[in-house]
Amino acid sequence: MSRSQFPRARESRGVSDRKRLSQNFLADAHLARRLAADVGPDDLVVEAGPGGGMLTGPLLDRARRVIAYEKDRHFAERLRSRFGHHEHFRLHTGDFRDARPPREPFRVVANVPFAITTDIVRWCLDARSLTTASLVVQLEFARKHTGDYGRWSKLAVDAWPEHELALGMRIGRHRFRPVPKVDAAVLHLRRRPEPLLPRRDLADYRDLVALGFTGIGGSLAASLRQAVPARAAARACAEAGIAKDAPVGLVPPDRWIALYKALTR
Repeated sequence: MSRSQFPRARESRGVSDRKRLSQNFLADAHLARRLAADVGPDDLVVEAGPGGGMLTGPLLDRARRVIAYEKDRHFAERLRSRFGHHEHFRLHTGDFRDARPPREPFRVVANVPFAITTDIVRWCLDARSLTTASLVVQLEFARKHTGDYGRWSKLAVDAWPEHELALGMRIGRHRFRPVPKVDAAVLHLRRRPEPLLPRRDLADYRDLVALGFTGIGGSLAASLRQAVPARAAARACAEAGIAKDAPVGLVPPDRWIALYKALTR
């Protein structure tokens, strides 16, 4: 089953892209270099929403090639003026969400507009050739989707067989301009060399996750009983190490993998 495509909010006239997309640009050159530090000379890097290019410069210093997508024409012109002479730089003026992922292995490094963070994360998760992504996002978003609150989101559980999601360094709000109301953090995505389940099982696994996250009955085991006999649901949860009264959000992704295996054995 393919992931849902969510409709985008209607864009009102007279509002700048930066304001509408909650875009807050990096104002710390040292931080930008840290974000680019893992990029190597063989890497193809895709950058979403580079703005004035604070991160683009360090990426160009390290990567084999950088492809950037900037929706704001004002910033696109500035980027061409600053970096257009680099042969290994390509800039597209348009919405990153409409971009076709490269066919060759690539990584994403980006300071993400907060208002479209989920769209960009889903784009990365859907890109078959993506190896890693390092995304600057709201701290709350990064913690929510990496289990840092002790709870796990459906997005993370869905992605887990093919991707690892990890919380990276935290970034204070005062290192951006304009200064946002919240702090940020780096969300790391890594595509696994091989999924934790056979590829033929991934659609059924995600159907199981969708069933579990309906929340009916107040626990994962109760939600399962919509489609699985009560005894079979209880036995599978016990085998997977899931308490019979465990709320769905408290079940970590590795237990979901074990649950799927127990139900399909």
